[in-house]
Amino acid sequence: MASASATKTAWAVSGYMLCSATLLIGNKYAVHKVAAPSFILWAQLFGTAVAVKAAHLLGLISHLDAIEPTKVRVFMPVALIFCATIFTNIKSLEHANVETFMIFRFSTPLCVSVCDYLFLGRHLPSSRSWLSLLALLVGAVGYGTTDSAFVVKGYLFCGLWYFIFCCDQVYLKHVTSTVKMESNWGRVLYSNLLASIPLFFMMGSEVETIRNATPEALMVVMVTVVLGTAMSYYAWLARSLVSATLFTILGNVCKVVSIGINVSLWDKHASPVGIACLLFSLGAAYFYKQAPLREKQSELPTVNK
Repeated sequence: MASASATKTAWAVSGYMLCSATLLIGNKYAVHKVAAPSFILWAQLFGTAVAVKAAHLLGLISHLDAIEPTKVRVFMPVALIFCATIFTNIKSLEHANVETFMIFRFSTPLCVSVCDYLFLGRHLPSSRSWLSLLALLVGAVGYGTTDSAFVVKGYLFCGLWYFIFCCDQVYLKHVTSTVKMESNWGRVLYSNLLASIPLFFMMGSEVETIRNATPEALMVVMVTVVLGTAMSYYAWLARSLVSATLFTILGNVCKVVSIGINVSLWDKHASPVGIACLLFSLGAAYFYKQAPLREKQSELPTVNK
């Protein structure tokens, strides 16, 4: 049983990280082809919801939760927090460069690990795991401060994003642990459909760009919708199997990989010391071990259908 659970977790985590890294590249190319980021994100969210529902109607997905008011109330904060995270992310990058923002992001596991203890019933991390979290942050600080584009500013929006992001990590883990769903696809449907509604009203300034998009560009967007669907499935599945802290670390590792790809293919300003700091962060993440639950919780029905 333990071996099967470990295999399932490894499969979910691997799928999430692969889809995340691939989608980051796909999004960069999609924005290059269609300069309408709000539209691309909305297309991914709404397209995922439509694809999941269509697959269920065609019999490709055997179990899918119906839209129910009680579940909508639970998942509505998921959608609102997601949109707030996106908004504060954008504002942070308007007032601070990527390197400053990355330092804030890589410190989030320290906060989330305490929230895991306070709200989600886990022990505090072991000494080795605390050192791993600190080393992960040290690597990010090393990369940011040795980067030629590093500028210290934009703390207000970065701090606001930090708070909302940590709430997002904790609340979504709470949802996976406490809300009964017929399948993991139900979480995918609810989260993407509800989050697509406010984003629809954020595309007003991009209408002309969307109208002028070429069929080739729209096909690129469609590919990102497919990747987004896969990532959403694996992300929710991974969240249900690992702690909020470990999931946050996995997201940071994906960010390191994406930065490495960005430096290799497009952006050449990172120094050899900066690259070494990124590798140091990857090594630090490897040594983290998620804290166990303080007491046995009642298990919800399996949702890996």
